[in-house]
Amino acid sequence: MDLEILYEDNHLIAVNKTGADLVQGDESGDEPLSDKVKAYIKEKYNKPGDVFLGVAHRLDRPVSGVVLFARTSKALTRLNQMFQDREVKKVYWAIVQNLPEEEEATLRNFILKDSIKNKSSVLNKMRPGAKEAILKYKLISSSARYHLLEVELETGRHHQIRAQLAKIGCPIRGDLKYGFARSNPDGGISLHARRLSFIHPVKKEPIEIIAPVPANDALWKEFQNVMQPAKKSKQVPGKE
Repeated sequence: MDLEILYEDNHLIAVNKTGADLVQGDESGDEPLSDKVKAYIKEKYNKPGDVFLGVAHRLDRPVSGVVLFARTSKALTRLNQMFQDREVKKVYWAIVQNLPEEEEATLRNFILKDSIKNKSSVLNKMRPGAKEAILKYKLISSSARYHLLEVELETGRHHQIRAQLAKIGCPIRGDLKYGFARSNPDGGISLHARRLSFIHPVKKEPIEIIAPVPANDALWKEFQNVMQPAKKSKQVPGKE
């Protein structure tokens, strides 16, 4: 089964999502990542009947990177509360073509979701239906034509990183919806959920899960080669 498992124990499982995967099923009818993970668990542990798998958080379909699932209802309940209370640190990498005016900054706006268009608008002032959106970014590398930003989310709004970076003139590579000029060859966008850090909801141990960048994209690999190797916890198997 074509899954890259980043972390696994009796309560949690984390997978490195590709830019083609849905986290949960939708009207497209494509097999979601959640079903693939259930099938993996069922086969690996020879489980009879239905496999429990709780979706603790989601990534947009064209986004790659770490997705965390709960294997028990206890873990799911606690994880949901942790995400709600902002106790999970979420770090993303984004490739943009335009250099931001500031190399490091905090963006504070309001996000208004348009469900019909499946798109979000970034507002400077509060309006009915809008939600506060906060993120921090910093420039961590540059190539001849592109720049790599590290983004830490403080809130988790619809298309937040995509919309807020576009608002400052830095649409993400491949993201046609938010103003980039052309799509990526694989149909994804150059936004990668790089790292999740949190206290294990059951074991109460610090966990850090790091997702390697997409191997099929030469630009990601170019940036990866000039970056210092990320330090990984003992809980995260595999090569960088």
